[in-house]
Amino acid sequence: MTRYALITGASSGIGLALAEALARRGRSLILVARQRDQLESIAIELTQRFGVEVLFRACDLGEPLRLSGFLLELEEGERQIDLLVNCAGIGTSGPFLAQDWMTEQDLIEVNILALTRLCHALGNSMALHGGGQILNVASVAAFQPGPWMSTYYASKAYVLHFSEGLREELKSCGIKVSVLCPGPTRTAFFGTAQMDTAKLDRQQLISPEEVALHTVRALAKNKAIIVPGRRNRWLAFSPRLSPRWLTRKIAGAINKAYCPR
Repeated sequence: MTRYALITGASSGIGLALAEALARRGRSLILVARQRDQLESIAIELTQRFGVEVLFRACDLGEPLRLSGFLLELEEGERQIDLLVNCAGIGTSGPFLAQDWMTEQDLIEVNILALTRLCHALGNSMALHGGGQILNVASVAAFQPGPWMSTYYASKAYVLHFSEGLREELKSCGIKVSVLCPGPTRTAFFGTAQMDTAKLDRQQLISPEEVALHTVRALAKNKAIIVPGRRNRWLAFSPRLSPRWLTRKIAGAINKAYCPR
C-alpha cells in the first residue's frame, strides 16, 4: 500500500519547499492549503519532475466545519498517511488591542486548534497502523514572549511544548514527533503579518529550501527540536541566558520596530 506525507500550508514558503524535498526523495504527497489553483499547478509540477503521486485538497483550516469534513474524508478513504507535516500558520503584528478580533481568532484556529486536531486524528490512524511521524512547525519565537506579536509568539510556544509532550507520549505507539523552529525565512510571512519589510536585513534571512533540506535530514535522524542555521540556534538558546523581564523587553523593542505605522 502506498503511504503518503500530508503537508498543510503547502502552497508556498517552507511548506512548498518541504513538499519538493520529500518528493525528491520519492515520497507520495497530499498537499493542503487554501489556494486550489496553486495546489493544482504544484501537484502537476512535482509529479512531472519527480514521478511521484501528488494529491491535493483545498481546505481553509481556520474553518472548523471544513476541517471536520476533510478529516472525515481522510478517515473514510483508503490512503495511509505515515507522515504529517503541520506547516500552515498565520502571523499578525501590532498592538494586541488594535487587532481585528476575527484575524486573531483565525490565527488561533489555524496555528493551534487545526494543528492539534490533525495530530489527534492522524495520530490515532498512525497508532492503528503501527506507527508514523509528525512534524509540527513552530518558530524561534516559541522560546520567548513577543510583545507586539503576542498572539503569534504564544501560539508557537504552544506548538513547541505540545510537540515535546506528544513526543514522549507517542513513543510507545511507534510515532515519532519532531518540532521545527525556523528563524526569519525568505517567505511571504512578513507581508502577510503586515510587518514593515523595508527594515528587514534580507541577507540574514534563510531560504525555505535551506530550511527544508536541514529538516528532512533531521527527520531521518528523529531529532526532537529542529532549528536550522547557527544564528537561529543562538536566537533559540539566548533567552535562557537573560532574565524574563529583559527577554520580553528586547523582543518587544524588535517587534515594535517592524510594526505597521
